[in-house]
Amino acid sequence: MREFPYKSSQNERISRREFMGQLGLLASLVAVFPSNILAARRESGSISPADWIRDDPWFTLAAVQEHLFPAGEDVPGAVDFNAIVYLHNALEIEQKDKDSIINGAGWLNDLTQKEFKKLFAELNEQNRESVLRKIENSGSGRKWLSLMLTYLIEALLADPVYGGNTNGIGWKWLQHQPGFPRPTADKAWYRLQRQCNLKVRKMTHEE
Repeated sequence: MREFPYKSSQNERISRREFMGQLGLLASLVAVFPSNILAARRESGSISPADWIRDDPWFTLAAVQEHLFPAGEDVPGAVDFNAIVYLHNALEIEQKDKDSIINGAGWLNDLTQKEFKKLFAELNEQNRESVLRKIENSGSGRKWLSLMLTYLIEALLADPVYGGNTNGIGWKWLQHQPGFPRPTADKAWYRLQRQCNLKVRKMTHEE
C-alpha cells in the first residue's frame, strides 16, 4: 500500500485557515466580488466539469482543491474558478509536478481507504481535514499540499485563456485590471508546447 511517510513536524505547518485568511485580507483591501454575480453564475449552470473530471485522479484532486479553497458567500471557490481545469492543462507540460501530484492523489486514497473504507472525495469535511492534517506531518505530504496550493493560486489569478479564472472571476473578486495585450487561446503556452511535441514526434518518425 502506498503511503506518505509520516514524520511529525510542527515547525512548517500549512494552515488552510491562515491561508484563506490572508486571501480574505487581500480581498478586504478592495471591493468584495458581488455575491449576486457569483450566485447567478452558479445557478446558471455555467460551471460544468469536463468528462475526465469524473475519473481519478482528477476527481480526487478536485475534491482536495474544493477543501483547500472552499467557496464563501462572497468568495469564489476552486469550483468557481475552474481550478481543476487549469491544473489539468498545466500538468500536460509540467511532467515532474504531474507525477508528484497524481502519485499524491493515489497515496491519499490509500490512506482514506485504510482509515475510513472510503475515497477522499466521499469523506465529510471533518474527515477530509483530519486526513490532510495527517499527511501534512510528513515532508512529502507537506510538499504535495504546497504544490496543490500553488496551482490553486495560479488558477485564481492566471489569464482565463489557460483554463482557470473563468470569465476573470478571480480578477473581479480582487478588482484586478489585467495588463494588455492579453494572450490569445491559440498562443496558450501549453498548446504551443503540445504543438512543438507533435512536430518533434513527426520529425522523429520521418527519420
